[in-house]
Amino acid sequence: MTRRRTFLALAATAVLGGLTLAAAWAHDAPKVATGFVAQVLCSETFVSGLAPEQIVRETTEAMPGAGLIRWALAYDVDRGRRDVTVTLFGFGRSHAVYRGAIGCTLEHGGTQLEQVTPPADAQPALLPEIAGPSIVVPENPRLAAALDHAFAEPGAPPFRRTKAVVIVKDGRIVAERYAEGYGIDTPLRGFSVSKSVTSALIGILAREDRLAPDRPAPVPAWQDLKDPRHAITVDQLLRHTAGLALGSSLQASLASALEPVNRMKFMTSDMAAFAEAAQLESAPGARWSYHDGNYLILSHLIRDAVGGTPADVLRFAQRELFAPLGMRHVTLQFDGAGTPEGSSEILASARDWARFGLLYLDDGVVGGRRILPAGWVEASAAPTASAFVGYGAGFWTNRDDSFGAKYRIAHGWPRDAFFAKGTIGQYVIVIPSERLVIARFGRTPNWPLDADGVSDLVRDVVAVTHVQAKLAGGK
Repeated sequence: MTRRRTFLALAATAVLGGLTLAAAWAHDAPKVATGFVAQVLCSETFVSGLAPEQIVRETTEAMPGAGLIRWALAYDVDRGRRDVTVTLFGFGRSHAVYRGAIGCTLEHGGTQLEQVTPPADAQPALLPEIAGPSIVVPENPRLAAALDHAFAEPGAPPFRRTKAVVIVKDGRIVAERYAEGYGIDTPLRGFSVSKSVTSALIGILAREDRLAPDRPAPVPAWQDLKDPRHAITVDQLLRHTAGLALGSSLQASLASALEPVNRMKFMTSDMAAFAEAAQLESAPGARWSYHDGNYLILSHLIRDAVGGTPADVLRFAQRELFAPLGMRHVTLQFDGAGTPEGSSEILASARDWARFGLLYLDDGVVGGRRILPAGWVEASAAPTASAFVGYGAGFWTNRDDSFGAKYRIAHGWPRDAFFAKGTIGQYVIVIPSERLVIARFGRTPNWPLDADGVSDLVRDVVAVTHVQAKLAGGK
């Protein structure tokens, strides 16, 4: 083939590839974008009680590129029907419906979920109360200054938009603050903080000998011994090393609309089935690849292990986790097939999220009762090889020499800290050496690093509370 023909062939290939990519974007991206907005808008309107205009504006501004298309987003919030419809450029229509105890679900046609009666809340909490009914105002002026800094806005974007901060020292809230329109009881979207709750529920099943982390995951679609996915373990799903070809969930941006994992989340009713159908792009355990598909599969395993219905999942989660911790304002949302969306769709109040952190501060034991199996907390914080952000099993971690851990430690985080993290600024940080839990929630872009100011918050709180403990005779 002559050089000219080679050049023309390469050019034609590039053009066709570009046209294919453009066609895929035109077909999928509007549906993914409207699905994301519809789900967030529905849950934060009907579960959290926030203003729709503020939800859309602050969420899209926190996602690179999304602000460019906000003018083309049209949304309708019907408070009578308790549903939300969103379109982009007049198409890509997505529809989310509020269903009471199970929050909001994206509708894609076909079978619709029934409303679920919430589990009885008669079980007493095992975790002692961490505060009274009023907002805890810090007594220490330096701690108040740390909150001032956490809520202060820079003069130019990216803005922090901090919504809630709760600081727990030795089992008691020593300071908390909320943005206007938010309060002690406001359920806050965890985004990927939800993964840490899913990890805890898997731990409970492991304690009950209903799942074995080091054994192949009991996914029906993978039971053929000739299927290489048969070798994927529960622990590999927890650590994002299963090797499934679903793209990445690390970045919340307009560009991520083409990731297969986002087609799974916003264009399909049965998310776990989509994830379980994915082929391998690397051998199980060989490579770290963070995506929500791993946790949808884990959510499916939870559903099947506890009875198979949303009501069964809610009863299990309430009885074994939420009620013992005194988490009273939790909403666990589901996909259209009735699987808990345990990768990113749990809402809870900031105090509830802090209570969840206390479970991990105390080695999985609450009020003398072991919730998580012995060793589960340490395994959750133990680093995963090749995870450059510093990641364990459902939690991010500082306990290795990854880029992420080195960065955080250089910016004031203790070496032993580990944390649940959700996109655009959600954190539940556990620092065992300081007996600290810090919950921070907001609407902040992921980039540049520390745009949310969380490293300053950690450093300031550790410094103040450590000195206080020493003055009080603590270690």
